[in-house]
Amino acid sequence: MKGRHGSLPPPRSVVLDTDGVLLDSATAHAAAWKTAFDACLAEKTSSGIRAPFDADAEYRRYVDGRSRYDGAEAFLTSRGIRLPPGSPGDPPGCDTVWAVAARKEAAFREALASGAVVAFADAGEALTALRTLGVPCAAVSASRHARALLTSTGLDQLLTAVVDGGDAARLALPGKPNPALFLHAAARLGTRPGDTAVVEDALAGIRAARRGGFGLVVGLDRSPGGHAGASLRAEGADLVVPDLTALVRKTWGGRT
Repeated sequence: MKGRHGSLPPPRSVVLDTDGVLLDSATAHAAAWKTAFDACLAEKTSSGIRAPFDADAEYRRYVDGRSRYDGAEAFLTSRGIRLPPGSPGDPPGCDTVWAVAARKEAAFREALASGAVVAFADAGEALTALRTLGVPCAAVSASRHARALLTSTGLDQLLTAVVDGGDAARLALPGKPNPALFLHAAARLGTRPGDTAVVEDALAGIRAARRGGFGLVVGLDRSPGGHAGASLRAEGADLVVPDLTALVRKTWGGRT
């Protein structure tokens, strides 16, 4: 069914990833992971030279959209590094997976203290337009920092619900590519997955939305030259857009 101006009718609700979609935080996350991983790659290399962590390709493939533990384990496993799990209280280091995750957390907190994370310029405009259309929105993130960051940027005032890493831990919700976070967000909005759109920039998030049976899976490709679009489509995105303004205005006929 076509809406006005040849666009699709807006969905009943929209669930949006936070890092890389609403907040310009993916770069800070990737840089923090690089700090943690490169230190461990250097420490765990017994012979030869390991290539450093690729903050673009490997970040998107192994880390983006996942919980800190899952991201650390996925990347280390890809490099043939097997570490004991450890425990969430482990100090930053390279002896356990949790220690690597803690080193990343420490680096990311330093970035936050320097004011490195801001909202994308199109985020507020798009959320305001969706509110005008009567479409409630939820933000989802595996990060425990998401709620505070959304509040600091004022985007929380335009959201009906926020589901972050703290909620995931409290409710024992598995991380992406499991759809549990998205399904919980849709339930908070009072809509079925089939009537809900998901907007994601991470490959793990696209897989999660597809597995959750969401009615529309939108890939957001903010990469230079749109080089991530093909990967998003390959994972199951129904459409790929360069920014949220294009999605709301051109796809759903909203005004931004």
